[in-house]
Amino acid sequence: MSTSGGAAGAGRDPLDSTRAIASEIARDAGRLLMEGLGTRPAFGFKSEDINLVTEYDKRSEALIVERLARAFPSDRIVAEEGTTAAGDRGALRVWYVDPLDGTTNFAHGLPIFSVSLGLCVNRRPVLGIVEAPALGWSFSGTITGGGSTLNGKPIAPSRIDKLARALLVTGFPYSRTPVQSNLPEWEAFTGTAQGTRRLGSAALDLCFVAAGWLDGYWERALHPWDLVAGAAIVLGAGGRATDLDGSPFDGETGRVLASNGPLHGQMMDVLRGVAQRTSAPWP
Repeated sequence: MSTSGGAAGAGRDPLDSTRAIASEIARDAGRLLMEGLGTRPAFGFKSEDINLVTEYDKRSEALIVERLARAFPSDRIVAEEGTTAAGDRGALRVWYVDPLDGTTNFAHGLPIFSVSLGLCVNRRPVLGIVEAPALGWSFSGTITGGGSTLNGKPIAPSRIDKLARALLVTGFPYSRTPVQSNLPEWEAFTGTAQGTRRLGSAALDLCFVAAGWLDGYWERALHPWDLVAGAAIVLGAGGRATDLDGSPFDGETGRVLASNGPLHGQMMDVLRGVAQRTSAPWP
């Protein structure tokens, strides 16, 4: 874990109290999820036969939404399993909640899953909380002066500046159709980077970039609750999070390119090259 850089400790952050409340909520949701880890809980499907949902997704979401709505009654809340509460559709402050990011991992007993709470103000990610209870890791970050931390200690991205030395991560859409498969991009990055990984939790992928364990991450066909919290943590740590073409990050697009900074342009070049050679969408 890199601890040089970021903005942690640079004066009082106006989101300190919000960060503390959201962190406590995420920890409690994480404890709830741990009740089901290793039990092979019953699950259903949200789409096709590979996008799972368990009772723990729904129980975690109910806990989070109720607690957030009580703490921040004017904020809008948008959660993965369909719950919306508080605020109105025009609220400037919107929470994006993934009560269990990495459901497939969780359902199989694999401990790479998380609770993800992200706050946007006017569609800009400002605060992220990602709790990985099975790993004992609590990530949080803001872009308003508090920096990003892991278990309370400052983190920062790596300093790798050549793609050939980089370890990258991505994911694939929950669909068996070839549209936006991400396979051409995977092949291109596997041929140019030191290594590529697929871990199964977008929120943790982003946190691992923020912590300097991974150097870059790209993906499309996601949802804002997958991305907002992790993007805020990357930005708070001093990394970059944008759309695939380098335009400003907007979780509503479902697209993200996150990096340590020095690799950002090189990764965009690879993605642009794939789009030019194939029918892969750009951005």
